[in-house]
Amino acid sequence: MKRFFRSRGFKNLVVIAVVVFLGVLVAAFTHNASSPITSALGAVFSPLQKLSAAISENLGELSVSFESASVYAEENAQLKEELAEYRKKLADYNEMKKKVDSYEEFYGVKKQNPDFEFCYGSVVSRDAADAYGSFVLDMGSKDGVEVDDPVIYGEYVVGIVKKVNFSTCVVYTLIDPRVNIGALESGTREYGYVSGDSAMYKNGLCKLSGLDASTSVVGGGIVCTSGAGGVFPEGLLIGEIVSVHNDEISSGFYAQVKPFAELSKISDVFVITSFEGQGEE
Repeated sequence: MKRFFRSRGFKNLVVIAVVVFLGVLVAAFTHNASSPITSALGAVFSPLQKLSAAISENLGELSVSFESASVYAEENAQLKEELAEYRKKLADYNEMKKKVDSYEEFYGVKKQNPDFEFCYGSVVSRDAADAYGSFVLDMGSKDGVEVDDPVIYGEYVVGIVKKVNFSTCVVYTLIDPRVNIGALESGTREYGYVSGDSAMYKNGLCKLSGLDASTSVVGGGIVCTSGAGGVFPEGLLIGEIVSVHNDEISSGFYAQVKPFAELSKISDVFVITSFEGQGEE
């Protein structure tokens, strides 16, 4: 029994009894309608209730925040998809516009030369090791392309097909020494041939050779295809004469020619697969 009165449980019981007794006295003197125990418990748990309410409110706001973030994430993903779609449409539009512009450039040539048969192609790669700017087109024998077919951009000569596969072909440009085109200067009607030159290609120029010693060709003259050799049809524009020089090897003269076509920037061309006089010497 003595052990019970000395135990911690008994002491706690005494403390509770004293607290309740004091609460009864305070209630008696203040006429408070609440019971002493209720008042005591209210005093103890009131801060906890406020804390619980605050936590509940913050959790509600956090839930709304998570929902908003989810909505924003979905909207952002949707906007990205729409942007990607717009970019694709823009790329398709630019590609179509490029083709339309190319066809408009070629329309005048086709109108003047109804016998021309041609196909449209795009540059798919360039040979970085080739100093003369050869490139590969996305068309080949399946499209009717053959070796020595002329390649043009609008009415401007670009080069000539030199290698053909089933679905691709390789084009050598005007500034390539392996290319030879029968040509004439339109003002004087003097004939010669245009080819690339190892000393001129770095400046983007080609060479009109075979001019007579008595030539009247001067800078500013226009060079076009003559039709000689049956490789290129007559009348396509090649370039403008920059200067005329004495040919030290022969007794004649030659001219430096700047091509009208911007060979390094071309991305789409036409290959003439057939024309009247093709293959005729």
